[in-house]
Amino acid sequence: MASEANQLQQAQLAMVLGSDSAPFETLISHLMSSSNEQRSSAEALFNLAKQSNPDTLALKLAHLLQLSPHPEGRAMAAVLLRKLLTRDDAYLWPRLSLSTQSSLKSSMMSCIQHEEVKSISKKICDTVSELASGILPENGWPELLPFVFQCVSSDSPKLQESAFLVLAQLSQYVGETLTPHIKLLHGVFLQCLSSNSASSDVKIAALNAVISFVQCLTNSTERDRFQDVLPAMIRTLTESLNNGNEATAQEALELLIELAGTEPRFLRRQLLDIVGSMLQIAEADSLEESTRHLAIEFLVTLAEARERAPGMVRKLPQFIDRLFAVLMKMLEDIEDDPAWYSAETEDEDAGETSNYSMGQECLDRLAISLGGNTIVPVAYRQFSAYLAASEWQKHHASLIALAQIAEGCSKVMIKNLEQVVSMVLSQFQSPHARVRWAAINAIGQLSTDLGPDLQNQHHQRVLPALATAMDDFQNPRVQAHAASAVLNFSENCTPEILAPYLDGVVSKLLVLLQNGKQMVQEGALTALASVADSSQEHFQKYYDAVMPYLKTILMNATDKSKRMLRAKSMECISLVGMAVGKDRFRDDARQVMEVLMSLQGSEMEADDPITSYMLQAWARLCKCLGQDFLPYMSVVMPPLLQSAQLKPDVTITSADSDDEAEDSDDESMETIILGDKRIGIKTSVLEEKATACNMLCCYADELKEGFFPWIDQVAPTLVPLLKFYFHEEVRRAAVSAMPELMRSAKLAIEKGISQGRDLSYLKQLSDYIIPAMLEALHKEPDTEICVSMLEAINECLQISGNLLDEGKIRSIVDEVKQVMTASSSRKRERGERANAEDFDAEEGELIKEENEQEEEIFDQVGEILGTLVKTFKASFLPFFDELSSYLTPMWGRDKTAEERRIAICIFDDVAEQCRDAAFKYYDTYLPFVLEACNDESPEVRQAAVYGLGVCAEFGGSVFKPLVGEALSRLNVVIQQPNARQSENAMAYDNAVSAVGKICQFHRDSIDSSQVLPAWLNCLPISNDVIEAKVVHDQLCSMVERQDEDLLGPNNQYLPKILMVFAEVLTGKDVVTEETAGRMINILRHLQQTLPSALASTWSALKPEQQLALQSMLSS
Repeated sequence: MASEANQLQQAQLAMVLGSDSAPFETLISHLMSSSNEQRSSAEALFNLAKQSNPDTLALKLAHLLQLSPHPEGRAMAAVLLRKLLTRDDAYLWPRLSLSTQSSLKSSMMSCIQHEEVKSISKKICDTVSELASGILPENGWPELLPFVFQCVSSDSPKLQESAFLVLAQLSQYVGETLTPHIKLLHGVFLQCLSSNSASSDVKIAALNAVISFVQCLTNSTERDRFQDVLPAMIRTLTESLNNGNEATAQEALELLIELAGTEPRFLRRQLLDIVGSMLQIAEADSLEESTRHLAIEFLVTLAEARERAPGMVRKLPQFIDRLFAVLMKMLEDIEDDPAWYSAETEDEDAGETSNYSMGQECLDRLAISLGGNTIVPVAYRQFSAYLAASEWQKHHASLIALAQIAEGCSKVMIKNLEQVVSMVLSQFQSPHARVRWAAINAIGQLSTDLGPDLQNQHHQRVLPALATAMDDFQNPRVQAHAASAVLNFSENCTPEILAPYLDGVVSKLLVLLQNGKQMVQEGALTALASVADSSQEHFQKYYDAVMPYLKTILMNATDKSKRMLRAKSMECISLVGMAVGKDRFRDDARQVMEVLMSLQGSEMEADDPITSYMLQAWARLCKCLGQDFLPYMSVVMPPLLQSAQLKPDVTITSADSDDEAEDSDDESMETIILGDKRIGIKTSVLEEKATACNMLCCYADELKEGFFPWIDQVAPTLVPLLKFYFHEEVRRAAVSAMPELMRSAKLAIEKGISQGRDLSYLKQLSDYIIPAMLEALHKEPDTEICVSMLEAINECLQISGNLLDEGKIRSIVDEVKQVMTASSSRKRERGERANAEDFDAEEGELIKEENEQEEEIFDQVGEILGTLVKTFKASFLPFFDELSSYLTPMWGRDKTAEERRIAICIFDDVAEQCRDAAFKYYDTYLPFVLEACNDESPEVRQAAVYGLGVCAEFGGSVFKPLVGEALSRLNVVIQQPNARQSENAMAYDNAVSAVGKICQFHRDSIDSSQVLPAWLNCLPISNDVIEAKVVHDQLCSMVERQDEDLLGPNNQYLPKILMVFAEVLTGKDVVTEETAGRMINILRHLQQTLPSALASTWSALKPEQQLALQSMLSS
């Protein structure tokens, strides 16, 4: 049977590829058929032809492209040829004979000359460029460029346009093959763009080509050769506008926006003129909205291109003023739509126009890219003019603009909070409801962006104003928004600030809960949840009043229209439960979990918001109930794993296809452009997946060993998500979960509840997780996530300990080298940015912030090396030797304090853990350590003096010759005038400890009658509690041995010693229990033998110290 079908297919194939062209044309038309059956059998036949007769197939397509009378047939032939000539798995070119290759090349050039239909011409140019990008670099098509240049200089606009299309694409694909012709290209571009006779289509094609070509040039000298083409490029735009040809102008603007984003410095010399032209377009009311929006997009893109041209835009006089004014005017474009007052969720943006949305978005972007020092003065000037006007739209616009710029200007706005808060609160009294809404909206946004300063300084004005706004029963939308602002305010708030307002706020929210409008009820629920979460135990007293309402909503809001209300009641119940704690919540928790379990078992629609809220509510209930939650895990985990395993809903199209344009406004889709592909992703799926991954991490963290039974399912779900590049939150959650999974396994094994699994299971798990994390780290694009990954890898190393084999250590060390190299080169690039011509203080701030993030990477690298040294001791040293060329540069004076500190800490770890085996490093490292004792950074000093203590303890005869110098360096740290003040205190404590170690291990090299009393004088120490315990134990041992140098002639230092004992024993966490017991025994002994000495110390103590000591001595 199969062979019959096969024979039939072969017969069809022979017919399709035969001399008669009709069957082949039919096959091609079937490939475009709307009938699935017809299309798939045509595809099967086409693929068979591709496999068995590539030459005939390619020539048939070329023939069809040249001679078919049907435009759709020619268009399809061009598309199919392009697919066959794209360098992917189906790349056909190498399988074609030389004669076929030659025919294809000449027939495609001929098609460019003869095709009359513009859209097909464009497809042919795409196919030519696709093929050329594969074979031009090896000189596989020497006739092409001469042909293209001939077309450019012909008098046929059609040929000129096609040639420019090909040049633009070749610039993008294989620009290096065009650069030898730079002089010729320059002339061609200049001539065409300056010509008065060239059509607008040709000029746009030339503009596209010149912009693509400028972007492919790698050095600025070559790029600058095209500076004189720039005026002509801009004229293409202005001429088309003067001729009323806005469609062409819009194409030109889109191309210039691309240039502004990628090569802003190319525009620098003519910036004033270009920006001036764009502002004129943006301000011209007579132009189409979309034209003006594109001009604004150009200006904002230019401001955002700060990495490539830092500070450039800030230098322009009046630019910011005019652009800000345009954006403010766009915010006025809002209608007082009656639907807004109905307070139905779907009318959220009733009356807002596309101008309004554009204004909002661009103000936000502009503030983030230019910063507060530039934006705030301009904004405040314009706001005060707007607020003085009578129209409500102007008041509304100021408040909306203020909320939009807050994120980018937060640092500057925090400095004059008083002015900002007063301006917003004054509008709470506005007669117009939409203005009051905008004022509340601004307070909500400022609470997020300017918190916690706003909360700390202005709670006594803001919270009462929001409480009053909740009484606006005429305008339920305003009430609901006031509740939302309470949420924003309380998220950045301490329980102490909230406590005095809780009575008023909670009672008002309970009133709103009983409101008829669902939007108001939802707002009240989220606000209650946030207030409970922020006030913690202060919320206890409201529990009995609030919980019954919440349970009623959970039980009764079963209608589909109330899904969101029910979802929010879950959120609120679980947060209230966490705030009041397990004992208070336990009985209600059982009832709530019954409801959740029945919901979990019911069929829910894919877009039901309850799913995601339920995942989070379960996890909070787990946090609240701890191990009591274990019986519910079998209900919770299956759907949670299902959500975590969701595949992203992705659609991929060509980036230049038009069919996507209509969908681009779809809120539920997020679009990213990768190369020439446009990728659309359904955001709700990603968000559910991210929530689920976060919850898995929560359970593992909360239940510890109780999570063990789920590891085998969770690890293979989360490990691949370390490289889930569609969504950062998913990667973050996967990263955080890795150490939790290993910790759970380790605890379960230690406690004997690991279902018979032993340490070999933990090794297997760590051999799965650690290499996957290293591989993900290697590819991770986001610096912040890199830091989290390093932190998680370090935790995993601490948990797996010496289960790691040498191969794994090798891969960790190699990755550390890679991370340090990449980080250094990023810092170097920032250094180059700092040398740009327009570099200014704002850019300096930004670079400083980015470099601080970079230091966190070094910090984590230091932690990882410390862990490896602690785990493997001297056997890690061969790897340490490899790394020394990466570490020694970090000691340099040109490096930051943080880098120097990390480098010293790594040496401290090696000296402490490897003891004698580390002696070989003393010669190299100790001179650095001694010098660093006087570093201006207290953190570096602390690491250095700690290192001297370590070397004194373990360095034996190698350290002996340095004792004198070490003591004098330590003395400088201790004698510094404000040595014991906050930022210096840790370095002081460690220096005192190091002197103690020199006294203990090198007594014969010092004048102990001088050094020991000086050391005693520095005691007690209390900031570094670890060192304090060591030092105070050492003191106790010396007294027990009756150390003469310490006690002094005639016990003259005994009163000081007793005073130290008293302070240590009544101090906080500065002595171990064991040492304290020994100190008390010494005091009891002295009570009997030297009562007078004890009595005089006693009288110098504070009354509360006397009481505390009295009870210790008598107990």
